[in-house]
Amino acid sequence: MIDAQQSVLEINLNSLEKNYYQIKSFLSKSTIKLMAVVKANGYGGDSVIIAKRLEKLGIDYFAVAYACEGVELRNAGIKTPILVLIPQAVSIQKIVKYNLEPSLYSFTILERFLTFFKEKKLTQYPAHIKLNTGLNRVGFNSENYLEATSRVVNTKTISVKSIYSHLAASEDANELAFSKKQIELFNSMSSKIISILGYKPILHLCNTSGLINFPEAHYDMVRSGIGLYGFSGNEKVKLSPVHRLKSIISQIHRVKKNESIGYNRSYFASKNERIAIIPIGHADGLTRVFGNKKGFVFINGEKAFIVGNVCMDVIMVDVTSIECNEGDQVIIFDEIHTAEQLCNSAGTISYELISSISINRISRLIVK
Repeated sequence: MIDAQQSVLEINLNSLEKNYYQIKSFLSKSTIKLMAVVKANGYGGDSVIIAKRLEKLGIDYFAVAYACEGVELRNAGIKTPILVLIPQAVSIQKIVKYNLEPSLYSFTILERFLTFFKEKKLTQYPAHIKLNTGLNRVGFNSENYLEATSRVVNTKTISVKSIYSHLAASEDANELAFSKKQIELFNSMSSKIISILGYKPILHLCNTSGLINFPEAHYDMVRSGIGLYGFSGNEKVKLSPVHRLKSIISQIHRVKKNESIGYNRSYFASKNERIAIIPIGHADGLTRVFGNKKGFVFINGEKAFIVGNVCMDVIMVDVTSIECNEGDQVIIFDEIHTAEQLCNSAGTISYELISSISINRISRLIVK
């Protein structure tokens, strides 16, 4: 058996750049800003490398989920404004120290920030108001957003940089009516906030599928996460997957008919089979959902199904009909055999797979 894990995640920055310009081409003429979502290590890649390329291209804003992700970007020299989507009270000092811009989405968070800003005698600190228009995740809803707005207006510590919300099902044609209702609600709520504030912040609502399917809701800025990494959920939109996950065959062995393979004996060979062992498992982000022929890899251009349960460190694939040898390259996903195709076969989504690829065990290779 080859004595090393040789799995690698390649990050193609040329594809990232193509996706950036492709997404920009969809924007309405009145939409002047694009926000890149680089949370979760750039959707499983390398947030710093990705952010640096996008900053060079002229991206207007970055968004991260938590303050620690924004701190990493600042320490890497990123100067572009960074919105922290789900700031936690414990991170307030870091947010201010590293000039990050918090989303105000609950009264608890709002009051904690107001108190801190007052104590530090800060004025006009940039922050964003998050509205809940139907996703029911985080944000002020139609019953309490005016109260939240009044608290912001009654202080000089905050400058509202944007008002935003998130569509719940922008990629689903069956939910068109619901998406339209969200857009209408966002129009109503944001208009009332603007009238109270006395000035107009940036408005943004659309994610990747939203900016493709609802051009009337582009407002002043759109956000793109998964689109920048090559997936849109729309067959008509040609984007280039940025991530390419490769490995090798560590061992090939023969299993006789009716012998079981893997933990819990979940798979039995229907004939004499050749089984290849690939050094990547659920500890690396390839979860158990891909086991028992729900997932597959490509070896020498041929599809090889995963058999048995996915193990922590390896998967087993059926190569009975494939000409291959130990040490041969294995494609988990790339721009041709995409993560989206693999995930569709197992009933999950590309977001889940690519954002889960281990940072500690899977090396990154930047392709420029």
